[in-house]
Amino acid sequence: MLMHRVQGVRPEREARDKVRALHIRGGRVLDTCAGLGYSAIAAAGAGAHVLAVEVDPGVVAVARTNPASAGLFEHPGVALVLADSAELVAALPDGAFAAILHDPPTLARAGDLYATAFYAELYRVLEWRGRLFHYTGEPGAARGRDVAAGVSRRLEAVGFRARIEPRLAGVVAEKRGR
Repeated sequence: MLMHRVQGVRPEREARDKVRALHIRGGRVLDTCAGLGYSAIAAAGAGAHVLAVEVDPGVVAVARTNPASAGLFEHPGVALVLADSAELVAALPDGAFAAILHDPPTLARAGDLYATAFYAELYRVLEWRGRLFHYTGEPGAARGRDVAAGVSRRLEAVGFRARIEPRLAGVVAEKRGR
């Protein structure tokens, strides 16, 4: 199963689209599941200081060999950390980020990164009116499951105002009052 939109869009363009959806123009950005780094690079290119988190050293090794991932290691606005996002986010200070890019593996592979408790932590580390982009894809569509709707409901349960963005295959949420 593919994790990203591939029909008619290059990964770099998809990353720029996510950054635009968050209205990133500087500030501190958290990229919870950095992967090959396209989103972190796009956010840094928009002037942000990005904390990019990746749990899998194998993914980081692949990124080191990918010319399109060079900015993950070379851009002065990107700091890459090898860590578990759930553990790292729990240790971050309140209101530390203007935006969050959350592009986790599938629900079946990383259910804790789709949990209400984790979303509450993301809410906590965002500044007031900070924005979150959560990539969901359409992994359950063939079985009648609407992952984006479930994500949206759980985000709203912790205080976000959320909307599904079908064109981006994800959910954009803003930190509001509880």
